[in-house]
Amino acid sequence: MEPHLEHTVADGVATLVISNPAKRNAMTAAMWRALPGLLEALAADPAARVLVLTGAGPTFCAGADISTLGEPGDEQQALAVRAEEALAAFPKPALAAVRGYCVGGGSQLAAACDLRFAEEGALFGITPAKLGIVYPASSTRRLVDLVGPSAAKFLLFSAELVDTARALRWGLVDEVLPAGELDERVAEFARVMASRSLLTQAAAKEFAGGRTDRDAHWAGQAHGSGDTAEGVAAFLERRPPRFTYPGLTPTG
Repeated sequence: MEPHLEHTVADGVATLVISNPAKRNAMTAAMWRALPGLLEALAADPAARVLVLTGAGPTFCAGADISTLGEPGDEQQALAVRAEEALAAFPKPALAAVRGYCVGGGSQLAAACDLRFAEEGALFGITPAKLGIVYPASSTRRLVDLVGPSAAKFLLFSAELVDTARALRWGLVDEVLPAGELDERVAEFARVMASRSLLTQAAAKEFAGGRTDRDAHWAGQAHGSGDTAEGVAAFLERRPPRFTYPGLTPTG
C-alpha cells in the first residue's frame, strides 16, 4: 500500500493515522502536502470535535522520507513547516498518541499538537544536526515554549534520542502509559474532551497560543452559542451537558 494519511470520525473524535509502515511512518512529500487540506476539512466538520494523531503499527513517525524529496533542503523544510503550522492552528483540541519512534518531522507534528500521550518505550529526537539542516525558527520556538531553552538545546545540539522518562520530566509528553494501555487511555480522554464545550476549548487554545487580543471575539461567540446556558442548565439539572457549538475554521 502506498504511504498515505487515513482518517476516521466517530463519537466526536477524528483519528488521523500516519501510514508508511515500511519506513517507520516517515512522511513523504505527498503526505506533507495532503495534511493541511485534510486538517482544514476536519476543522470544518462539526462531527469532529477532537483530533487524535497517531501512527500505524508500532511507531509514530520517524520523520521525513527524504528519498521522496531528493536532496534535503528548502523543499522538505517548507512542506514540513506548512503542515506543522496547519496542525498548530487546528481550532479544536489535538492529541498525539505516540508509540515507538517520534523523530525529526514526527517530533514537529507531535509538538504542534496540544497534548502528547506516549507509551513506555517511545523514543523522541530532533535530528537536523545529523544532516546539517537548520531547524526552522518557528519549530524551534514551539519546542522552546514546550520544554524550555535548555532541553531544546540538548535535543537540537545532540540529535540524541530521549526516552519517555526524560520526555515526561521535560514536558515533551503529558502522560506515559504502560505497554498495551495507550489506546484505551487516549480513547477515554478523547471522549472526555469531545463531551466538553468546544467553545471553551477553542478560546482557551487561542489564548494559550498568545492571541490575547480576541476577548471581544470570543465574548460574541459565547453570546450566540448557547453553550453557557446549556452548561448551567445541565449543572442545575444534574445531567450531562449537550454542547452544540460547532467550532470555526481558522481565519489566521
